[in-house]
Amino acid sequence: MAMDEKIRKFISKHHLLSLATFGESLWCCSAFYAFDADAAVFIIASDEQTVHIQNSKLNTRVAGTIAHETKVVGKIQGIQFSGEIQAVEDECHKALYLKRFPYAFAMNPTLWTIALDEVKMTDNTLGFGKKLIWKREI
Repeated sequence: MAMDEKIRKFISKHHLLSLATFGESLWCCSAFYAFDADAAVFIIASDEQTVHIQNSKLNTRVAGTIAHETKVVGKIQGIQFSGEIQAVEDECHKALYLKRFPYAFAMNPTLWTIALDEVKMTDNTLGFGKKLIWKREI
């Protein structure tokens, strides 16, 4: 099933996600991301010593959110996602991240991909509580 265009546009319009991991502990972080829409993959940068990356070495399953901040109920939009994190292996993903965040080049970041398995979008612009669901085909 192709990802709904509204979900793709929402993800592409934003740049900050919240990520939850569970390994030796439960931990959350925020991360800038680039998005490979064709592969349904987020690319993030994070040091290997962080709690969330240490957790992901024990449990590659992750979840997270991206939200549009607003106090207007009719404009609420956001996604919840689940997926699997791993070190970037594809040079195209590295290039995509550095194109979106060129200043990161000087930091030589360690990059990770999150291959999305499922996305649920709440989009009140389509009607109160309207949900759009995408799941990766197996």
